[in-house]
Amino acid sequence: MAKQDRAIRTRQAILEAAAAVFDERGYEAAKLSDILELAQVTKGALYFHFDSKEDLAHAVIDAQVSVVPTAPPQISKVQEFVDVGMVFAHQLTRDRVLRGSVRLTLDQGGHELNRSGPYREWTEIGRRLLDAAKEAGELLPHADPAEVAPLFVGAYAGLNLMTHALEGDRMSMERWASTLYQHLLPSIVVPAVLTMLDLEPGRGARALGVSDGVS
Repeated sequence: MAKQDRAIRTRQAILEAAAAVFDERGYEAAKLSDILELAQVTKGALYFHFDSKEDLAHAVIDAQVSVVPTAPPQISKVQEFVDVGMVFAHQLTRDRVLRGSVRLTLDQGGHELNRSGPYREWTEIGRRLLDAAKEAGELLPHADPAEVAPLFVGAYAGLNLMTHALEGDRMSMERWASTLYQHLLPSIVVPAVLTMLDLEPGRGARALGVSDGVS
């Protein structure tokens, strides 16, 4: 059991180190030697868990959804839908695996990488919540969850690119996410529901019941 626990810790250390290097340098410029140095593991340990740099990058990409805490259930399914995005923005400044995964997902280098997973997963999560909102009468009649969910995922991808390019960090992502919801939700949400939603910056921390201070 101790050996298995050690292997799990080693794999996680490699994953976190890889995410940090990928986030800083992108896929093409990232070197396995830098990942080994940061993780403080041997080349043999890395290759025990991952076959190649490409395999390691895919593991970081695939971890994106799982490293984001699940937003607690809410009476309003639209609020739950918002909370998923706001918790994501909240964690983006705190979780190195998430940051590395997002960088790889948006990075144009490394054409051999399959980046479709996070887009499909976030879209499916959003669609399920919007389907529930539609069934509960929270959405306007014309709102189609199958169309709305990917629009928000695409908007988040664009905001991530823009904030990183213009401001050099992701600290403002939650503020822009709040603005996105405030402008777009009135076109799909029943007014009576809209007035009860918490769309303000800091909602991610409030939904999780944690401090809004950056650690």
